[in-house]
Amino acid sequence: MSKSESEKVVSVSSRGQATIPKEFREELGIDTPGRVKFVRTDEGEVIVRPIQSATDLRGILEGKTDDQGNSAVERLREERKQDKASDEELQERYVGRDHEDTK
Repeated sequence: MSKSESEKVVSVSSRGQATIPKEFREELGIDTPGRVKFVRTDEGEVIVRPIQSATDLRGILEGKTDDQGNSAVERLREERKQDKASDEELQERYVGRDHEDTK
């Protein structure tokens, strides 16, 4: 370990929670309450990075699939398709009926 690296040992609760030491939070600019992401490097190390905005989450689900093998994008498209069909059905049922009554 080089002089520029430092170590801290923290406990992990039964719920998988660990406290990030104050010196690391300050150094990394992690706000409390806040969010962080864990990134595994090609060398197998895990890096903790603060999330400053929603765009920091971009790509976090890349390559991940659900139980049916669908990507997040595929699931979102399917949900939007179902929402559109549901909206069209409701419009036909309620708005379409009103238009017929006024004719």
